[in-house]
Amino acid sequence: MPYTAGVILSGCGFRDGAEIHEAVLTLLALDRMGVKALCMAPDMPQAKVVNHLTGKETAESRNVLVESARICRGEIVNIATVKAGSFDALILPGGYGAALNLSDFAKNGARATVHPEVARLVRETHKAKKPVCAICIAPAVIAAVLGKAGPTLTIGNDEGTAAALAACGAGHETCGVRDFVVDRKHRIVTTPAWMLGPSIAHVAEGIEKAVRETVALIGT
Repeated sequence: MPYTAGVILSGCGFRDGAEIHEAVLTLLALDRMGVKALCMAPDMPQAKVVNHLTGKETAESRNVLVESARICRGEIVNIATVKAGSFDALILPGGYGAALNLSDFAKNGARATVHPEVARLVRETHKAKKPVCAICIAPAVIAAVLGKAGPTLTIGNDEGTAAALAACGAGHETCGVRDFVVDRKHRIVTTPAWMLGPSIAHVAEGIEKAVRETVALIGT
């Protein structure tokens, strides 16, 4: 039976939702390995809406689940309906949505809280000893939920963000965009992606490696 990976999205567009390159590259890597993707998102208003042409915030109201559905051609479910038993691994692409919608890390840093359904599912997955992969800024979500367990994570080399992760209890390891960090004890894989860039080719290489490592951890 083929594996299934849960993929938590946070909207559509890097300034206020999921980073589209990272999300699509994750889905592509999974499909190339024959792993089914179970896409999900919280059914909630976005923390803010940004015009990606101008970079300016707008007065619009958008829904995280509805916007996330754009990325996966409508094949998505409300995260509240998903249990850790529904998949073999969990992956969180980045984008500011991870720090705005899945959590409030963008505002509160080390004091961040995480959307209750996201936190629940991350904890369930960790308790079941299933691998978790977090991309770009999404390791901040993992640190906010699992920091007391002391996982080793990476967001690249940004000292301020690394310090916030450390304040949550997580260890930080500097990492290049084409590589990943794996914490085998906690079964967590992280890669910097667009925290570093500089191009989609660089980001794709790191995500491909991280997703492959995550899938390799299933059942081990």
